Amino acid sequence: MVRLGVTGGIGSGKSVVCRLLQMLGAPVYDSDSRAKWLMANSLALRERLCARFGAEIYEGGVLQRRVLAERVFSDTEALAALNAIVHPAVAEDFCAWSAEREAEGADVVVLESAILLSSGFDRFVDRCVAVVAPDELRVARAVARDGASVEQIEARIAAQMSQQEVASRCDYVIVNDEQSMLWPQVLSLVSELR
Repeated sequence: MVRLGVTGGIGSGKSVVCRLLQMLGAPVYDSDSRAKWLMANSLALRERLCARFGAEIYEGGVLQRRVLAERVFSDTEALAALNAIVHPAVAEDFCAWSAEREAEGADVVVLESAILLSSGFDRFVDRCVAVVAPDELRVARAVARDGASVEQIEARIAAQMSQQEVASRCDYVIVNDEQSMLWPQVLSLVSELR
């Protein structure tokens, strides 16, 4: 079985590519939504988060995302501590999930992660693909999707690893610029992986 990591910056279209991969029979693990689920449901993870950030980040057993965000996003040390707690839990969960998919007969599984390279999640996959698009298009997509301002999206893009660096560190690149057709690129990728 091949474990494929799919990454790309905000508005690049990595989720669209992952939906196409799923349509072709490759199960997809969405690391962002799974991290949120684990933070809400894993008792072991909850204990580690409370020990570091205080029990008040959970109220009535429910993670108070805004409280946690206020504690970490203006403090790089606290953010690093959060990542050091959450990322290993997500990696462990992905490994268990992919082993289950392999036992079910999957020949390709996908790990979708915007932070695949910066988090070290790329260590848990066999191949990586970068989804890239022009910055103007990424901004327009993210503004329409998130309802954020152009300035907010541009700030997020500036805070992420550059597309050039992401592409240079990946085995494959899929161009999602509304000029290049996605299906042939995804079909070619899956054909090569299988």
